[in-house]
Amino acid sequence: MRIAIVDDERPARSELRHQIQELLKEAEIVEGDSGAAALQIAGDGKYELFFLDINLGDISGTVLVNAIHNMQPQAKIIFVTAYSEYAVEAFELGVEDYVMKPFDQKRIQKVLDRCKVGGKEENVQHADSQSQGKQAPIRRLAINSDGRTIIENVEDIVYIETYNRGCKIYTTEGVYCENKSIGEYEKKLDPEQFFRIHKSIIINLDKVREVFPWGSNSFSLRMRGYEDQILPIARDKTRILKQHLMGL
Repeated sequence: MRIAIVDDERPARSELRHQIQELLKEAEIVEGDSGAAALQIAGDGKYELFFLDINLGDISGTVLVNAIHNMQPQAKIIFVTAYSEYAVEAFELGVEDYVMKPFDQKRIQKVLDRCKVGGKEENVQHADSQSQGKQAPIRRLAINSDGRTIIENVEDIVYIETYNRGCKIYTTEGVYCENKSIGEYEKKLDPEQFFRIHKSIIINLDKVREVFPWGSNSFSLRMRGYEDQILPIARDKTRILKQHLMGL
């Protein structure tokens, strides 16, 4: 497996390389010291992981994310930072995870385990993502609500509906409001797990409690944990929803 470490501080690169090599002795590790070097590395063969410092001297790590995703759609990107507030930005950008300086080997091991580097299952997922030419769906969502940032695992999202100029996000832990369009959430979430039943509602298919007739030739549904809410299903979505739920 090939891993890239891009950091403009040489001691940080050396320490991270040492920590990774202790955990993955067979890994081929390539180093870069700038944003330009990151782009050069991304254009040279395939990589499974990019450890990318956010505060590079020439190009911000946040700017590089989209470029690396386009050049290396199969690669996972891990932010490297000395500032914990960048964790939220990492999730919003679709970055797989982040590690803090100074490095902790247990934390790095956890990141490597989560990325399943070198695993057969992960390689299949990477190949599928590359063949479709798009980024893999996110696993966590940063929700900015009432001056707080809540990090939610996507499987804990029950449904999302439009509200005023933004959306309400209904989760297993509570309800949050954010000033983002429902279309933005639809682009981020896995279409195999989330389905837009109505122009104003996206549901988590795993959280559907029941589907029932409602009105003239139409259907509605209830979601687990929010059974008191009746969600309408657009008529042109009914057949497709049935296929998702019943595996037809």
